[in-house]
Amino acid sequence: MKKLVFSLILGLAPVLAGATGTADFSQCRQFFAHNAPPKVVATPELKLRPLCYDAFAVMHSGRSKTPVYVAERLSRSQLLDAREEKRTNQFFADARLPRAERAELDDYRGSGWDRGHLAPAGDQPTAQAMAQSFSLANMTPQAPKNNREAWSSIESATRKYAMRARGDVYVISGPVFADHPQTIGAGRVWVPSYYFKLVYDPTTNRAWAHWIANTNEARPSKPISYRELVARTGVEFLPGIVPADNANATAPEMRAESPAHGAREPKREHEREREDLGQALRSMLQPIAQDVDNVVRTLARWWALLRHVMA
Repeated sequence: MKKLVFSLILGLAPVLAGATGTADFSQCRQFFAHNAPPKVVATPELKLRPLCYDAFAVMHSGRSKTPVYVAERLSRSQLLDAREEKRTNQFFADARLPRAERAELDDYRGSGWDRGHLAPAGDQPTAQAMAQSFSLANMTPQAPKNNREAWSSIESATRKYAMRARGDVYVISGPVFADHPQTIGAGRVWVPSYYFKLVYDPTTNRAWAHWIANTNEARPSKPISYRELVARTGVEFLPGIVPADNANATAPEMRAESPAHGAREPKREHEREREDLGQALRSMLQPIAQDVDNVVRTLARWWALLRHVMA
């Protein structure tokens, strides 16, 4: 396959493995495998700024006014908590970024592009983390149908894998731009040509990546290997790690399909979801049952006392 002529930030020195300059994510290195963020070339033109949030980390570029990548560390307990959170849909420009380096709400307004999450709202385990996920520093201009169907199904497939995994799962998502990217708004926010979502499971030492065009017609396809992602982007996202290159090992649960195609999950997924629901209901009803039992015991004592007084 001919090597794709793409990089995360084009027209500049490429972001390469082993390049000098390590991002300072000192307050949120837990979102990276082995606490090691991807190494980037910190040139002034890129205007790179690391941003830490409660449940994810963003490497932001003031040139594209989008993330370069967004890192998460998913666990079963986190995702169970996330099911209880409601979307805020309160998008905002991150005030930690200089105005000249960030996207604004007006850039997206009337553009025809969605404000597409890279750290999904569906992964956020608390109300504060949910609110933070609507920062425009976590967004890129995304084709509407892609955002709501194809990419959403990839996010869902990743969550389902993380729910089954024996330990934490690391996820890095990001945009890929063409040589002369389309822009939106007065701020000229770059529109990606492709997206990727890298998944790394340390317990199996396996890594794979979803790769999808930023179009309304795009559909999820078979994941590519980690080495193929590195070849396409020129970025070593897992420095110091040599994962097993076996994208097929994740089938069938990572073969994300668009809901529009009526894809069905394997029967065991429904069984697992019923188990999760049962556990949640038991946890919720147990204290209620204990309270009812206490009330019944108290009433019984009162009734016995009343009968004794009336005798």
